[in-house]
Amino acid sequence: MDDFYDRLGVSRTASQDEIKKAYRKLARELHPDANPGDAAAEARFKQVAEAYEVLSDPQKRARYDRFGTSGSGGGGGGFDPFAATGLGDLFDAFFNAGSGRADTGPKRGVDLEVVARLTLEEAVSGVEKPVTVRTAVPCDTCEATGARPGSDISRCDMCGGTGQVRQVRQSILGQMVTTSSCPRCAGEGVMIESPCDDCAGEGRRVEERTYTVNIPAGVGEGSPLRLTGRGAVGPRGGGAGDLYVHVQVEPHPVFTRNGDDLLAELHVAMTQAALGARLEFATIDGVVPIDLQAGVHTGKRFRFKDKGVPRLRGRGRGDMLLTVVVDTPTDLTAEQEELLRQLAKERQEDVKEPGDDGFLGRLRSRFS
Repeated sequence: MDDFYDRLGVSRTASQDEIKKAYRKLARELHPDANPGDAAAEARFKQVAEAYEVLSDPQKRARYDRFGTSGSGGGGGGFDPFAATGLGDLFDAFFNAGSGRADTGPKRGVDLEVVARLTLEEAVSGVEKPVTVRTAVPCDTCEATGARPGSDISRCDMCGGTGQVRQVRQSILGQMVTTSSCPRCAGEGVMIESPCDDCAGEGRRVEERTYTVNIPAGVGEGSPLRLTGRGAVGPRGGGAGDLYVHVQVEPHPVFTRNGDDLLAELHVAMTQAALGARLEFATIDGVVPIDLQAGVHTGKRFRFKDKGVPRLRGRGRGDMLLTVVVDTPTDLTAEQEELLRQLAKERQEDVKEPGDDGFLGRLRSRFS
């Protein structure tokens, strides 16, 4: 016969607290409720429970240490940890499944979610946005009681109106008292004999409701905003849940957002890049002047302080960053092309001759 201490994985000098902790850990892993249909786990659980039944009692443990299983009352083939308690009671007793005070009275309604779609400008400046959601609202006909107008609401005779039932059971540790919701009234403590015709006794109906959301400046994509008490109401006078509004920012034709900064491209003509220019650029807040120096190249970046997105948590704003992109003309007139060729000749820069892109041009290049 294997050793009871080995079954629990503790030493022979283990304290009562160590034995108790070891048993709880193994019971949680091996309990049949956690291993449905696993005969090996159930058998192992019974062995662990048998060992704990002996080692948790100082007198039985002392007899076991002295005489083994012959003096402990265990190991004789008749021990059943479920005999007095039922299959799930040990699990309930140790891990609080079904114990403790049950929730009573009308149940709170569920939380709801909705998406608010914003433009980038609205996200930057903040906005009051209406959102529409299908939700459960109190029934006006029965005033959320669930009972037909003029009918009575009686107290549940099973729980006496408390919404709770108590059960006293025996376990290997002694008498255990568990409290759960009354199965007859679902924990509400009342019975409705004549349900309301408009809500079928629910005390609530499903309707569309529109709420105005105050969205702060600087809100980001996916940021959840909570409207307390704007979710679905519970049945028969139960409180309302919350409404969570998820922000979705539409793509902008010019700007992209990077944290609290706004990024954009500044497209300039080849001549402007070469000679410099004084330009204007339209930001979210208005127009800003740009002094483009001669010889600027693609990739040059301009930073405009405090022209980005307001910081949602903190002071100030992010920046606006403009990256220069030099555009090469592709729709030159004959006169413009000739001017560029003269410029290339003046600067002694090799360029293709007219027609070099075709077959004859490539053929000439091969034999030249």
